[in-house]
This record gives sequence, C-alpha cells and structure tokens, in this order.
Amino acid sequence: MMDYEVFKAVVKEKFLSYMPEEYRDAEIKIYPAKKVNRTLDALTVMLGDDSRVFPTIYINEMYEHYQDCGDLETVFREVARQYAQTAEMVKGQKPEAVMDMEHFKDNVIMCLINTEQNRELLADVPNRQFQDLSVIYRWVVDRTPETVGSVLVSDKVAEMAGMTEEELFRHACKNTRELNPVSIMSMQEVMFEVLSIPPEMRDMFGKELTPADNMWIISNESRINGAVSMLYEENLHELAEKLGDDLYIMPSSIHEVVAVPSQMAEGDLTSLLEMVQEVNMGSVRLEERLSNSVYHYDRNARKVTLAAESPEKRLDGKTTELPLVPEENRTR
Repeated sequence: MMDYEVFKAVVKEKFLSYMPEEYRDAEIKIYPAKKVNRTLDALTVMLGDDSRVFPTIYINEMYEHYQDCGDLETVFREVARQYAQTAEMVKGQKPEAVMDMEHFKDNVIMCLINTEQNRELLADVPNRQFQDLSVIYRWVVDRTPETVGSVLVSDKVAEMAGMTEEELFRHACKNTRELNPVSIMSMQEVMFEVLSIPPEMRDMFGKELTPADNMWIISNESRINGAVSMLYEENLHELAEKLGDDLYIMPSSIHEVVAVPSQMAEGDLTSLLEMVQEVNMGSVRLEERLSNSVYHYDRNARKVTLAAESPEKRLDGKTTELPLVPEENRTR
C-alpha cells in the first residue's frame, strides 16, 4: 500500500481521468485547508471560470478510504462520481450568492476548540480565550432534522457581515442557546437513551446509586459541538446546587464534557488528567479532541478555572513550541 505522499501525487496526476468528459481539460488545485486540530490537503477541480462555486474534497479523507478498502480504482471512481454530482448541484451559483449575509446575525453560533493545537487557524478567525481553549464562531447555513450545515466564520466573513468579535460573541451566545439548547444528563440517562430503553422500563434496573449517577454529560440537544455548553454558567450552577458540591469538568470531545462532583476526585487530579489524556489519545478522533486538561467549577465563586493542566497541551502528540496566550488576553 502506497504512503500518503505517493498517494497525493497519484491523485494529482490521475484524478481527472475518472471525472466526466467535461472535466478532462480542467485544472486541479491542491492547497492547505486549516481545520480544527489539523490542516488538510484540499482539492478543487477548476473549469477555468473562477467566479463559480466549486466543491472541495480532502485528499486526507480519500487516503483514509484507500487504507480501508485497499483499492485505488474504487476510491477514485466513488470520489469522482460524488464530486461531479455535487458540482452539478451548485452549478450556476456565484460565491456572493452563497455568502448571503441577510440572516447572518441570527444564525451565528459559537464552538470551543483547543488553543495550542489551533494557533494557525486562530490567526485568521475572530476568537476569544477561555482558559486553555478558544471560542470560535460558525455560521449555520442549512438545517434539517438530521443534519446541520455550517461554515467557519473567518476574519473575511466577519468583515463582510460588518461585525466585531464582541458583536459575534453577543449574538452567538443567544443563538447557540436557542438553536442548540443545553442538555445535561446523567451518564445512566445517556446510556438508557443510547440503548433506546423507554422510561417505563428503566425502573427495572433498580434505584441504587451507581458511579454513572454521579457522572453528568454536558452537551446540547444535537450532540454536535456541545462542549461549548460549559460556558453557560447558570447551567453549571444549577447542576452543582443539585449535587451540593463543586464540579470537576473533563473534556470528552468538542461535542461534550463530563462533570463529576469534586468529592469524587478526592484530591486525586493526577488520575483525572491521566484518564482524560488516555481517552483522548485512544478513543477520540484528532479532529474531535478538545483538551487534555481538567477544569473546576466553584459554585460559590460561580466561576470555571483550570484545575490541572496537562504537560501535553497539544492534541496530536507533537511538542508544544510556543507558550500559551495569557488567559486575560484575547486574540481579537
């Protein structure tokens, strides 16, 4: 099986031969695309009219498909077919049609990502610091009961919308809560939901408390980019008051965090840190990792702080080269 760099070269040389006839004289453009936690090799097939909207595919994902199936021909045929279908769907659209700003302020939401892992991405997007994390913004452009389509708000998009980072944050705080309501459930409740066990049958599992009863999943109703729900302090306070204790918050992924009463840790933050890092590196995809740190919510001060910060600030195993931006500073 060929390595990634050889695969990338083959894609550049051969991909057009799998496209419909009208694309045979097109130009392939490959460029780095900054994504959460990593940079991908993006590919666009240009037909000479740069005013059109052209789909983007990622060579990295093509390579993962190739690693799974081991058949280069199958990968190229499937991706070329999907690309041509998508290109036909957006045919005739202009970039300015896609960037319709009329309803932007009502559809901008916020997400949390890791600061150290995303320094290059953060250089080009409005953001603000939260402990070792950063708040960024996404624009919801399409929503169905099953899916949510959104695009990252870059400095350019924010400028087109005529909004500062402060304005983005104000609108996003309101919109995120309304479009993606906060969800806090015990681990046991989540397990019942995943297993589709109806409420009337849950009593069969008994009333005795288990460790799962003191582990709480904080996310949103869509379970997409739900870790940002930890920014809504009043929800944390309600949970802490219910449990009669402060909280330790462990990042599970960009989609959710896990909260436990502080007494459960019994002062052993090292074990919590080790557990978070082990889960991140062993069970969570790189693009979905949030942090290797553990946070503390003080119900009297009503504030979230870093309880313990892992020496492994990056999420991809590489060595950190730059110091973290001081907590009180904002990038924008």
